[in-house]
Amino acid sequence: MSDAKLDRYVAAFNRHGFCRWAIENRGGEFLGLCRCHALRRKPSARSHFEIGWRLMRNAWGRGYATEAAAAALHDAFARVGLSEVVSYTAPDNLRSQAVMDRLHLQRDPSRDFSANYEGVGIWHGLVWVGRPA
Repeated sequence: MSDAKLDRYVAAFNRHGFCRWAIENRGGEFLGLCRCHALRRKPSARSHFEIGWRLMRNAWGRGYATEAAAAALHDAFARVGLSEVVSYTAPDNLRSQAVMDRLHLQRDPSRDFSANYEGVGIWHGLVWVGRPA
């Protein structure tokens, strides 16, 4: 991880009270990241908080994403006091959609979007919403 990225994570934590988390197995092996972070840009016209995860392929299907995201959601709602968190995925990313379902996020098609990302082209995002229980 670059010093600049670490500086951004520290700044985000200082500003919002949370930032990206590293996901490790019990042996300390790095498996990926889970994040709850503030967005002030597209796809939404308004500021919002997003939860997401990115794991190395060898960590898929073992419950790490669900466990980390559930902990991040709990932290965001209970400690930080957020009232809503959104999550995005592509229509063909059924694994992330399954995690969102296990987290009891609610699908909100009215927030779906398409965006043109440099190097990717047009990307279609499906949106799920989480709120405190």
